[in-house]
Amino acid sequence: MTQSTVLVWAEIPVGNLPRAMAFYREVFGFDIRLDESGPAPQAILGVGPGGVGAHLFEGAPAPEGSGPLLHLAVPDSLEAAIARCESAGGSVTSPPVTIPPGRFVYARDADGNILGLFEAR
Repeated sequence: MTQSTVLVWAEIPVGNLPRAMAFYREVFGFDIRLDESGPAPQAILGVGPGGVGAHLFEGAPAPEGSGPLLHLAVPDSLEAAIARCESAGGSVTSPPVTIPPGRFVYARDADGNILGLFEAR
């Protein structure tokens, strides 16, 4: 069987859902929707091609270096996203790294989750 979809869904644990929603809105420009239809509220970050998406939920972020690392596409330049990340309470933890499909930096969101800010080529 050939499988083309690698990621089905991503969950990002956060300590404060409203603060995290504001951070991801500001940095990535996501149109975030609060979904309270299930057993716990979750903030839907979006669904892309093939139904892949992500959401924020109230929970404890993984200890440093032990959780998954998601690289999320920025809507404009990497430099603009870095500035938004820092103004929204996050921090950038690496210099830009260039790879064949684009550039990225490692960063932390306002809850300390490690993530990649990715600018496609």
